[in-house]
Amino acid sequence: MVLWSRPTPKRVEDAIRVGTLLRSAPHPLNNLLELCGHTAVKVLGATNLGPHDDAFDPQWILATTNPASVAPSFYIHGRSNLPVQVVMFDRPSPVRMQYISLSPISLALSDKALNDVNAFPDPAVDQEARNEKIRKANLVNKISLHTVTRHSPTPKEMLLPVIVNQINCSFEVAQLMAKNAPLLAARPKRSLSVGELVVESATTVWGYFFNLVWHFLTVWVYPVVTLGFVIGLVSHRFIAEMILQVLERRIHSESLALKDISATAQQVDIRLQQFCYWPIQYLTLRKRRDEWESITDRHPDYIRFYNSLWLVANDVIIGIAIGTYINDNAEWVSSQINTVLSDWTIEGLRNMILWLTDAPAGLKLNNELALFLGALFIWVIDYWKECVGSLQPYLPQVIYFIGFSSFAGASMPIALLSDLLSALTIHIYCFYTASARIFHWQLTIIVSLFHLFRGKKHNVLRNRIDSCDYDLDQLLLGTIFFALLSFLLPTVVVFYLTFTSARMATIFLKAALDTLLACLNHFPLFALMLRVKDSRRLPGGICFALEDTPLAVSDPLESTEAAACSYILLKSVPLSLRAMFDQYFQLGYRLRKHYLSPGVVICLVTGQFLPPLHRKSLYSLQYSMLPTQRAGIREVWKRLTESPQTPIQDQIKIPNGALSKRRSRPRTP
Repeated sequence: MVLWSRPTPKRVEDAIRVGTLLRSAPHPLNNLLELCGHTAVKVLGATNLGPHDDAFDPQWILATTNPASVAPSFYIHGRSNLPVQVVMFDRPSPVRMQYISLSPISLALSDKALNDVNAFPDPAVDQEARNEKIRKANLVNKISLHTVTRHSPTPKEMLLPVIVNQINCSFEVAQLMAKNAPLLAARPKRSLSVGELVVESATTVWGYFFNLVWHFLTVWVYPVVTLGFVIGLVSHRFIAEMILQVLERRIHSESLALKDISATAQQVDIRLQQFCYWPIQYLTLRKRRDEWESITDRHPDYIRFYNSLWLVANDVIIGIAIGTYINDNAEWVSSQINTVLSDWTIEGLRNMILWLTDAPAGLKLNNELALFLGALFIWVIDYWKECVGSLQPYLPQVIYFIGFSSFAGASMPIALLSDLLSALTIHIYCFYTASARIFHWQLTIIVSLFHLFRGKKHNVLRNRIDSCDYDLDQLLLGTIFFALLSFLLPTVVVFYLTFTSARMATIFLKAALDTLLACLNHFPLFALMLRVKDSRRLPGGICFALEDTPLAVSDPLESTEAAACSYILLKSVPLSLRAMFDQYFQLGYRLRKHYLSPGVVICLVTGQFLPPLHRKSLYSLQYSMLPTQRAGIREVWKRLTESPQTPIQDQIKIPNGALSKRRSRPRTP
């Protein structure tokens, strides 16, 4: 809707019909009209005009204003008793990328829906997510079956998306008509004076010189620079593709790739994929110049692109600060790391094992078994200490390498630290695996011998407990074994709990590092900035609020009765913080389902192996802004070298701004 104050409605309607107000459109006007669901622009009504005026059309809506009232009153010819609903809104500015939307804006790509159960590579979490999705679908079907009355959408509700598009396009239509408004009152152009002719000729000379320089830069210099830049980008894309193939290479279908094992390889893979995707994103955003700014399809791409740039820039800035500090204090950092590793993972664990072999906390354990297990684990620790001691002289060089890697971003030293933590705690992982296996076997044998006392046995084929008759020798031997294993169980449990606690502490520390990587790679920083600066660029829906506005009390004509009006304010609801951090909630849900579920407690109690969360589940959050299938080298070259769309020479502009082919007349012989 556009309000005009000076020209008469009839003159404006004639100018729209001829195309005077819609000429010189920057883009095809049909695209904008098609988006609005109309084929032409027309006059809706007039303000402060009497219904018996010669310029009044009975089909128009008459709006009258009164100084005594804040809101205007409306009059519809022949329908004075018809109630009128006036929807007021603050017009969004497409120049500032403001718009309203019925659905919340999506910060992730359409093919990266984390709510999809296929995003869960862990079998346990995958099956539970599938069951939950099926349960919710069944509940929705039951609710639909028990619904007594079904609400069918009204015509107004069906037209709501079109109305939203009309509101988004109203700003550019108003600008176009305001630019052509002087054509309604055109005056004959007078001839130029002598002074004006001299100034115009001087301006023409400077313009000719400027056009000559611009022609040289655009025709000769710019293509050479652009070609060199494109060759550099494609060369970088080729090198990145080779590295990505190495990181994603699998020996067979069930094996893990290098990026699924190492956090550093995963971080390199993310950065290379971002660098490969940025040219495609930039070319996609450049297409916005060829369309009306009211078309909001590429606004989410704009936010994702600049959010990625901001995160990488901040990552590099923080990394430079961290790398400078590490390089300046490499000796001190290496000594501190060496002290922590020796005190906690070697000497501390050794002292703990020695304490377990000598009645820990007053517990009466089996001395022979405790000494045997303690000697075995201490022998492994001593061997591991020798291996770490042989690598200790190279620790400062490793710290220097981590410091220099920080110049590529703070995420690189964090990923290297995560891999270093995994490498230096291998002995803890081995201790946990061995103790858990011994405890599980012993517990399984005790349960089987307990069934023997009850005259039962476990049927492996049918997976059930069946009755069984045992001989006296079998019962006697089973009693001896049961008593022996029961008295040895507390000793095994003590060692198992110790190594399980150490293993869980390592897992939680690695999970904290991975969460920090997720914040550095995916934190919605740019979206938060837009949320604070201009929330209308992040629409999360719309809402209607009924305004308590008094009606106009008088009308220009006494015989005219104003229609009953209700004023409704349409407001854009900004995207909620819960929706912005929805993927972090998904990551927390996966961590909770994997580590804090009843199945994990059962695994810990029974001594079953507790695998760590699959790296793909942790990093799927960071891949949500990257396409599933990246563009190939040939496609990148084609997109970068394709010539921009040039204006068609064999076309002319007609008054409404559209293009029409020029028809050539046949030549006469």
